[in-house]
Amino acid sequence: MYQRKTPVDLECPLRLTISLLNSKWKSCILDELRHKTLRPSEIHKIFPDATPRVLDLQLKELVEDGLVSRTIYPESPPRSEYALTELGSTLIPIIDAMIAWGDVNKDLFEKKYGCAE
Repeated sequence: MYQRKTPVDLECPLRLTISLLNSKWKSCILDELRHKTLRPSEIHKIFPDATPRVLDLQLKELVEDGLVSRTIYPESPPRSEYALTELGSTLIPIIDAMIAWGDVNKDLFEKKYGCAE
């Protein structure tokens, strides 16, 4: 049975939120799902720098945490789709604030760490 690498921290509300989003791709996945329901292959195409295994594990954790829903259609071959849940949509303002902060401070960190291109 799959066991989460980093346990969810229930001691502090801030650490709880961080532990639910604690990965390179989870907040990015939630940001993409705000726009539409996506199939796993579409998610993999959006994030080519992420390995399929990592994305699949992080999607699984997002589903287990109730932030994303997974619908499996009984077709041949089976098809599945991921969508943002009502609970997951409550994180969108936090993600928007993170995006805004990144936009405001991007130049500072480009100077500090150099261009990522």
